[in-house]
Amino acid sequence: MADTKEQFEKVISQCRELFEKKLKDYGPSWRIMRPQSLTDQIFIKANRIRSLEIKGVSMVDEGIRPEFVAIVNYGVIGLIQLAKGFADTTDISNEEALALYDKYITETKELMYAKNHDYGEAWRGMRISSYTDLILMKLYRTKQIESHGGKTIVSEGVDANYMDMINYALFGLIKLEYGEEAVDN
Repeated sequence: MADTKEQFEKVISQCRELFEKKLKDYGPSWRIMRPQSLTDQIFIKANRIRSLEIKGVSMVDEGIRPEFVAIVNYGVIGLIQLAKGFADTTDISNEEALALYDKYITETKELMYAKNHDYGEAWRGMRISSYTDLILMKLYRTKQIESHGGKTIVSEGVDANYMDMINYALFGLIKLEYGEEAVDN
């Protein structure tokens, strides 16, 4: 699992770096977004990945990797918004936004490490396209939960689905960075 932790740290660092740069450009303007809007934004990104996977060609000069990064970052923003609620203005500083990013990406990463222990890194044997499909499934689940006012009977809530989407996107980024082959541990 040492390889996994190192790989996770590297791709998370890349996602955080972009998040920080966008904060410098726009500030935490995303504070006005309701969680449902963030779910829809992730939905757009996941659908674009699936479209690119199926078509194999992009008309816009961006590939799959930036979309997985966006899913990670929008997922973290979603977790922040669930915890803080949305605002009518940008009511936090860039520094607070980064601290919240670090808090929620760490919680998500720790969940992945626990699941990774239990599942024995099964994700390494999966295809990137499967991560895309699982993210889309989680999005449909999230939309359903949101349509029920966030209430579930036996299922995990929106926050758990955001964390799973983030982790599937991180798996995709690791595979894109290090190759499709499983790593022997």
